[in-house]
Amino acid sequence: MNSLLEPGMLVRHPTQPDWGLGQVQSNVAGRVTVNFEHAGKVVIASKEVTLIQIYPS
Repeated sequence: MNSLLEPGMLVRHPTQPDWGLGQVQSNVAGRVTVNFEHAGKVVIASKEVTLIQIYPS
C-alpha cells in the first residue's frame, strides 16, 4: 500500500493518532517522508508501518 503513496497525499499513522493528519513529502526506496500536523516531518519505513490514506471529501 505505501508503495502507491505520492507527494501531496494525505495520510494518518495507524498507531500515532495524536500526530494528526500528515501530507506525504516523498516516497523513495521504501522510506516515506510525511509532514504531520503535530509531529512535524517523520521518515517512516514502509516495511514497518502501513499508513492510512485519507481521501478528502
